[in-house]
Amino acid sequence: MARYLRIRSIVKTERTGAHDRVNAICGLTPDGSHWTLTHEDAVSQVENRTCAFYIERPRDKRYDVIVAMDVRAHKYLKTDVDRDQPDELLFLPTCNHVVHTSYAVPGRHFTAAV
Repeated sequence: MARYLRIRSIVKTERTGAHDRVNAICGLTPDGSHWTLTHEDAVSQVENRTCAFYIERPRDKRYDVIVAMDVRAHKYLKTDVDRDQPDELLFLPTCNHVVHTSYAVPGRHFTAAV
């Protein structure tokens, strides 16, 4: 069964391609510690059904995060309500954790902020 995790912030790039705009996703573990997962690892975990991600917007709107593919067959994350661009993810705040170190959740690979 997939672990269901809320994405609270992202690490953005300056690139313009849909698959290049999100570099990493971030959230909190149940104990309140910060986690970061690279874009590539997040795509892999969604495809492997290891983790399922979602975001929450005002007024209790919840959107599931899915894997999409651009015209060049590059995979990227977006919500199920987005069109071509990962707009809902890009509306999230930028992750304020600058330094990250390895962190492992049993059976999952995350990066925790320090």
